[in-house]
Order: sequence, then C-alpha cells, then structure tokens
Amino acid sequence: MERSYAFYGNQAIIYTRGEVPRTAEGLIRTGAFRHAFLRYMEHLRKKDSPLLGIFPKKEPPERQDEIALGLLGRLAVMTGEEVAKDCPEFAGFFRDTYLLNQFIENFYNYWRSFERFLICYSDRNHETPLDKRPYTTFNETIEFLNHLVRKVYRDMCEHATGEHPRVYRQLPAGCQVGMIAAEGSPVLPRQYAALSSVPVIRQVLIVPPLIFDPPMNKRTGTPQKIGVNPLKGMEFGGEWLCYPAKVGELVINIYFHHRFMDIGTTLANIFDLASDDDIRRKPDAVYAFGMPLEKLKGLADPPTVFYDDEENDILVAAVPGTDDFGYFGYLKKLVLTLHNVSVMKKRGRMPVHGAMVRIMLKDGKSANIVIWGDTGAGKSETIEAFRVLAGGSMRDMSIVFDDMGSLELDGKGRLRAFGTETGAFVRLDDLRPGFAFGNIDRSIISSPQKANTRVALPVTTLHEITGGHPVDFLLYANNYDHVDDTHPVLERFAGAEQAMEVFRKGARIAKGTTGGESGLVYSYFSNIFGPVQYRELHERIAKKHFRAAFDTGVFVGQLRTMLGVPGFETKGPDEAAAALIKLIAKK
Repeated sequence: MERSYAFYGNQAIIYTRGEVPRTAEGLIRTGAFRHAFLRYMEHLRKKDSPLLGIFPKKEPPERQDEIALGLLGRLAVMTGEEVAKDCPEFAGFFRDTYLLNQFIENFYNYWRSFERFLICYSDRNHETPLDKRPYTTFNETIEFLNHLVRKVYRDMCEHATGEHPRVYRQLPAGCQVGMIAAEGSPVLPRQYAALSSVPVIRQVLIVPPLIFDPPMNKRTGTPQKIGVNPLKGMEFGGEWLCYPAKVGELVINIYFHHRFMDIGTTLANIFDLASDDDIRRKPDAVYAFGMPLEKLKGLADPPTVFYDDEENDILVAAVPGTDDFGYFGYLKKLVLTLHNVSVMKKRGRMPVHGAMVRIMLKDGKSANIVIWGDTGAGKSETIEAFRVLAGGSMRDMSIVFDDMGSLELDGKGRLRAFGTETGAFVRLDDLRPGFAFGNIDRSIISSPQKANTRVALPVTTLHEITGGHPVDFLLYANNYDHVDDTHPVLERFAGAEQAMEVFRKGARIAKGTTGGESGLVYSYFSNIFGPVQYRELHERIAKKHFRAAFDTGVFVGQLRTMLGVPGFETKGPDEAAAALIKLIAKK
C-alpha cells in the first residue's frame, strides 16, 4: 500500500497521484491530519501547556486525543451552538471560547511550523499524465489544498467564537512546495539500474519566500576522489527523488533522500531543470545525496566522495544522509566538482571559481569581467558595489556566473566563458539591504536565525550561462592587501608566469564561513572542486589559457577588494568597483 504522508524531523511531506481532499470532512479524515494533530497534543503535554485546560480534569491522554479530533471535525462544519446542542458531551468546551480558539489557532501554527511539501507522482501510462499538464495539476492539488486548509482553520475559529476575522492572511497553509515527479527510467548504464526506479522531477512550484532551517549551516572539507564506486550495491527505495539539473551545458542527475526535501527544493533556485530532450540522453554524472553512512564509511574522510567511472563514461558522487551533511553547500559544491572534472577532461576547459558579469554602459562602452577568488574574496560585494555606483550610467548588467564557471579557447585562440548556475547561493550579510529586500519575494532563505545565513535566488538564465562570452578582464580578487602607493586597487600583470603565480597560490583572508577557516589561507587556483584532484591536467590547461589571455590582449591582473581588511568591508569593494568603472571608461 502506498503511503500518503511522511514526517522527517521538521519536514512534512504529502504524497499524491493527483487527488487531494475536497471537503473539510475529507481533510480531517486523512492520516496526515491525524498524525499532525497527535504530534501537536504530545507537544502541548511536554510543556504542560495551559491550552490543555479545555479538557475535563483527569481525562487520559488517549481519550483527550479522540475527543479533540471529534470536536474539530464537527467545528469544521457546524457552529458552536449546533455542536453543543447535537453533542452535549462537547458543551463544556464552549465555557471558555477564547481558550478553545487559542487551542485551534496554535494547532494551525504548529502545522505551519513544519516545512511542508507535496509530491505528485505522474503516471506516464495515463492518457494525460500530470507532468504534461502542470498548471492544472498544481491548481488542483497544492493550490486547492492550501485553500482548503485555510478554509477549515477559519471555519473552526469562527464556529468556536461566533465571530468573523477582520484581517485575512493568505498564507500557504497546506504546503509551501509542490513537485510533479514522473515515473520514468532515465538513460543510464546497466550498472546503475537501481537508480532507474527513482521518480524524476519534471516541474516544481514554490511559494516564496521560503524559509528553511536545515541541520547544518556550514560546509567543511574537500571533495575526495576515490577508487571505488560509492553506489555499488546501493538500493534506492521509494524515499528518493531525482532532480535532473542543467549545470551549464551538462546534465547531472541529483538523487536526494526525502529527509532532505528542503535542500532538494533549493536546487530549483540554483540549477534549471533539464528538459525532456536532455533526460533522453545519458547524464554526464549522477549524485546520491543522503546515502546510508555505513555505505560510505572508510572510503574517505570526510565521506563527501566522487568516482570517475571511465568504463561507463560517467562521474559518480555520494554524500551521507546524516545531519552533519545537511547543508546545501555540500550538495552544490560536489555538483560543481563533477562539472569541473567533466569539462576539464572532455572539453579542455579551465574551471573558474569566481564570478563573471557582462556590463554595458549608456555611452556605448562594454566589458566582460571575470573576478576570480574563493569564498569571502569580495567578488559578489564588488559586483554589487559596481551596480550601485554605476547607477544611471549603466545600461545593463548580465551575470554569466556567480560562483563557478569555465574558460574555453575558441578556434582563434580567444577566451570564451561559460557559467554553471542560473541562481546564486550567497551569504545574506554579503548583499546590500536594497538588493536583498528587493528580491526576497523569490528567495529561499536558509538558517535565518544562525550565523552564515544563506539566500538562494535566481540571478541569470540558461541562455546567458551557455552563451560562450568573450573575456575582456581576468582579475584575481585580492582581499588581504591594504591599498597604498605600492599596492594599487587595480594592478595589471606583466606576463602569464607572474599572473599564474598569484592565481595558483590562491591566497585570501578567510571569513570563517566554510570549514572554520580564518586568517590568511591558500588553495590551488582558489578551487578545491576539481583542479586539486586533477592537478596535473589542470596545470596543463591553465598554462594554455593564461598564455592565450596575454596573446589576445586580455587585461589580466588583481583587484584589491580589501574585504578581509578590518574596517574596509564596505569601503574596499566600493573602491574596487570605482576602479573598474574608470577602467571600462578608458577601454
């Protein structure tokens, strides 16, 4: 028998094949309603809530539960007077209608305290599968359910108190996220048949802003390349979903366990869903997020691993399903590692850990700028400062990539840039208030009450990131030098060797947002996501690209953002942005 709901920690999931309750009675009879209510009652008892005062004294807990469920079922369709008249055993509940109303109100709030998801399974054998009519499907499921839950809540309160509310808040009272998943087998090598039964997400509906509170808020460690397939012998049951992500031009099938629905949902604001045509071909990589820890024990430390299956020409990654790894950064960075390895090996591209923007000014001048640097180097802050300072002189600014991209040499030996993500996963503190609040209505916010609060929001398009744009400026984000007469804001390198020495060293002042790093740290080309694991290959590619950059007149240098210098967290990026504006004006 198929289950109709599941609870994982603070997450509630409703499963359906297109049907949801259509009436108040139908809603209250569902297993999900009963389960949520029993958890609510247990919650009240644990803290000895005064709301339990609505019950007669010495009533045993099991009896309280059944009485209350019966009362709520009647209040959903009958006034308090009618309930008391028809069912005298409930008359005592109406002696204090304020307390009764608070009991109902707090149950509604308790339910809404969960992160709530609805998964619609589409049957491809049906005459009109749900994924082929998504707008209608979402309207008839999640939208109707949200309306019904609000209606039942309001009717219960009105019937309990005899009063209408004067302020109506149209909250997503049922579920905040809807997904349509098709039961279809993606094209996979025979050795990966276990993945073929996992439903593939075809459409996602979110009601932003979404606020999630995943178990972790930081990432540590480096992705580990291992010599054995981490998926060997793994069985994937009904608690998994596949998000086929378009990562630049690649397709990476991301399989995540239902206990990480919040993290899986965040993918929708970062990577486009692959098209039907995309999923008809073999993916470039597969990634299982939420594996049993015992399956990965002993493979690496930490067990955030990937494997190069050369025989089947596919990359494979896996991360354990424990709270220690319950952070979107683990999911995203390993996806980008798979991308980087693939484009290095198959396309000869050089991965870039950084950001790229295409800028057009009103005077007709333009520039394509790559700012290279690790977390906290000042990339996003400088770009945002540029957006503010350029103001009325700027005609347009397009983002090619915000975190990870790659450079390729075209037929004439010129650099071309490609992106990976259509969204950005950024620290809330790194965004200027105006931009953050201006985009909150489409954001997914993680851990707002903790340090390193992150926001996932759309920032560009698939067309933009796959366009292969020429590069005018290739700049290393130096956040540690103080600007003075011998250390200008913008410094041009004399040649490829000087440039590679700085880029290769990858120095920065760490801000403590990943891995607990602090102080001056170094990482090979600021990129532990692929280049470190394939250093020999990357070194050959890097030399080729840096020499080509100088041969074709690209401005290669370093931009001193001073983001790591105390007291210059805002002034540093502002000065860096001002220097960029002057440079473009002289172009």
